[in-house]
Amino acid sequence: MLQVNNVSLRFGKRVLFEDVNIKFTDGNCYGLIGANGAGKSTFLKILSGEQETSTGEVILGKGERLSFLKQDHYMYDEERVIDTVIMGNSKLWKIIEEKNKLYSQTEFSDEDGMRLAELEGEFMDLNGWESESDAATILNSLGVKEGYHYMLMKEIPVKLRVKVLLAQALFGNPDVLLLDEPTNSLDIDAISWLEEFLINFNNTVIVVSHDRHFLNKVCTHIADLDFNKIKLYIGNYDFWYESSELALKQMKESNKKKEEKIKELQDFIARFSANASKSKQATSRKKMLEKIVLDEIVPSSRKYPFIEFKIEKPVGKEILKVTNLTKEIDGKKILNKVNFTVMKGDKINIIAEDDLPKTTLFNILMGLDREYKGTVEWGKTINPSYLPQDNTSFFKDTNKNIMEWIGQYYEIDDETVLRGFLGRMLFSGDDVFKKVEVLSGGEKARCMLSKCMLESPNFLVLDEPTNHLDLESITSLNKGLIRFDGSVILTSRDHELNSTVTNRIIEIKEDGTITDRYSSYDEYLEKREN
Repeated sequence: MLQVNNVSLRFGKRVLFEDVNIKFTDGNCYGLIGANGAGKSTFLKILSGEQETSTGEVILGKGERLSFLKQDHYMYDEERVIDTVIMGNSKLWKIIEEKNKLYSQTEFSDEDGMRLAELEGEFMDLNGWESESDAATILNSLGVKEGYHYMLMKEIPVKLRVKVLLAQALFGNPDVLLLDEPTNSLDIDAISWLEEFLINFNNTVIVVSHDRHFLNKVCTHIADLDFNKIKLYIGNYDFWYESSELALKQMKESNKKKEEKIKELQDFIARFSANASKSKQATSRKKMLEKIVLDEIVPSSRKYPFIEFKIEKPVGKEILKVTNLTKEIDGKKILNKVNFTVMKGDKINIIAEDDLPKTTLFNILMGLDREYKGTVEWGKTINPSYLPQDNTSFFKDTNKNIMEWIGQYYEIDDETVLRGFLGRMLFSGDDVFKKVEVLSGGEKARCMLSKCMLESPNFLVLDEPTNHLDLESITSLNKGLIRFDGSVILTSRDHELNSTVTNRIIEIKEDGTITDRYSSYDEYLEKREN
């Protein structure tokens, strides 16, 4: 159990939280959501004790242990992978260190012997004899193979170090588990394992994530950081989002009869209860939803950008044909005699274990990489637009503000029209005069999406389009892509976007060849598991 009493945090005149009071209880998983910059990560640091509050206190249950997913893997460079995981239980690790120090002595006193006896007892109480095997089990489950377990952290690939830090946080059955973006850089199998781990975890979990499917799968509650307060809602992210949208709609329709409002909300709650996740948490979540007081559902202050890709030029019969495409890097064929034809209505998900073959394919399709064998033939009516994973080159060596930058991609020199467009993308007032070189990752991502929309494409090529976006922008992009009538080739780690947008899977294998099938993303995952 973790309790927050009257917590406030202010930086000068800026208020992040004001008089926050929450009790996080065992057996529940809380998804902490809020707009970018609202203070989600800061709140986790307050809970962990890394950030002091302006007022109030955080109380952890007596004798309980809190574990926090750390993002700085460089601090463990000189540690073995298996030891780094066990360090997740600091009490156990201190016992191990003291034991090893005493056993390494050539001579020791009666006091040393008595101390060793005490340590051995504490070691046993903390399941110390199983610590290495327990750590190895978590590592293996996350895809960190045994060959890495006794290597130094600095000797293993960076993407594996992220998994080791996650294993460290999960190790030793902590009473309270704090996770800040735990699915970042995880592959499909690791995310699936983590979901099941958290569903079956009996203690308290508080998680920040931009992955809506993940939040829907694991969360029993949503903790919404809004209006400088944090309000708890029963249910997962979709329930919070849809109920908040419904409350906003009803607030705007102020003449609606109260009876109609109650009936609509009751029907919504009943429908959502019936469709609760089929996980272990489903029954308890359904019972909680049924107890919701209608007045607890309030509209959010969140702002969602308007993302719409309008097609100006109709698509002809020929769209895109790739024939015998072969690309070699450092002596290895990452694309090996790749053949596929894009048909009208295709929305294709490109899947591979590594980013390199996917990004290389996109660069070849867009003419940015010409060092390859084979042919790429675009139809004459096709107007493609590309959203690269790395957009650095679009913003460097320029002194332009947002208005000037976006004006490069819009033929009409009309400030009113541009301001209106940028306002829909949440750049309002003086924001349009901010220099693009100082924009945050999320702001640059919204600029790149604006560029794509202004190009009026009938074909979209998207390399990790949700990177740096907040939940509101991801939701809007998802809806925009569902409505888009053109063809799409994309790769994304966002499960919800993949499952609702794409209808065809092209998987690039280790040897550079592909498998190509018309399938939903969920069907693909099902076959992968079987």
